[in-house]
Amino acid sequence: MDHKIPSSFSGLEHLATAVILLNEARHVVYANPGAEVLFAFSAKQISNLPISQVFPGCEILHSAVENAMGTNSPFREHEFLITTIRQHSLAVTCTVTPVEHPSVCLVLEFQQMDQQLRMAREERMLVQQQANAELLRNLAHEIRNPLGGLRGAAQLLEHELPHAGLREYTQVIIKEADRLQLLMDRLLVPHRVPKYEPTNIHEVLERVRSLLLAESPSGFSKDAFKITVQRDYDTSLPEIIGDREKLIQAVLNIARNAAQAMQANGQKDGKIILRTRAERQVTLAKKRYRVAIKLQIVDNGPGIPADIRERIFFPLVSGREGGSGLGLTLAQTFITQHHGMIECESVPGQTCFTILLPIESSVMVGHVIKQ
Repeated sequence: MDHKIPSSFSGLEHLATAVILLNEARHVVYANPGAEVLFAFSAKQISNLPISQVFPGCEILHSAVENAMGTNSPFREHEFLITTIRQHSLAVTCTVTPVEHPSVCLVLEFQQMDQQLRMAREERMLVQQQANAELLRNLAHEIRNPLGGLRGAAQLLEHELPHAGLREYTQVIIKEADRLQLLMDRLLVPHRVPKYEPTNIHEVLERVRSLLLAESPSGFSKDAFKITVQRDYDTSLPEIIGDREKLIQAVLNIARNAAQAMQANGQKDGKIILRTRAERQVTLAKKRYRVAIKLQIVDNGPGIPADIRERIFFPLVSGREGGSGLGLTLAQTFITQHHGMIECESVPGQTCFTILLPIESSVMVGHVIKQ
């Protein structure tokens, strides 16, 4: 039997959720790419199989199918465990919808529970980020004008002071005003319009790597902190359309934070891994992509303190004394401008930041290089 999608349901292949179509005999007519990824089988493998064979022993699902058919109305079953023909188990929510079509009788739509939570978390992060950006922009503009006047007044006062020794105090005002001005400039940087062009993600990472190594101590002292930056690249990844400088800054902010945290923790040897892979069937900002770049920055540092772990992307939140708390906020802003997303998992001894950047279309061939 042909396992291709019936023409009336052609839009299903673009859905983020998993969809399986059944005929009147409860046999599989079609499974979309989302179902293939979620259940780890191919549409061809399950084509024309009874749904009871695709998900053996799942009485909850079979009851939902019969309820929908019996009432001729949609039936939804929440949070139940399902096991596939390939012995792959996971928790899902399923909606069964009867339809009138010559070859299709039922539409089964599945959502994995952790995927639902991830999508909800992503939506909350986007709302929070927009609020953060507006707050920072307003704050920067409000501070810049009086700051300029303060600096100018200190310069005028310096010329009027009768004793040169008193200029030390005006210099403190001027230098602190300059430091605040640099901070305000950093707050306004994300609002520069990105310059999108073909960008090789590994060129971005190589630039970050060279900057990290240049900033680390030379190691001449036996007590000096030394850092190793390890590559783990899939060199088959295609170019993306992005702003090279903003991507460099985003990755550098994350990696630099890691290096500083390890050094502040008293470690003698720190390791950062820059890893790239292809990620298939990804939903980013409510849009489905067949393939995306998965970029990970992994370090062996002390981990992010538990009390700020949920707020690390908020502005002015820092786990390091003397930190501005802007590095990760800016990184998140830059990644969002590329329609991507950034997540973090951290335990003592390992922190992993994962960045997903969409690719519109490409042919992927695995070719991994580790150094």
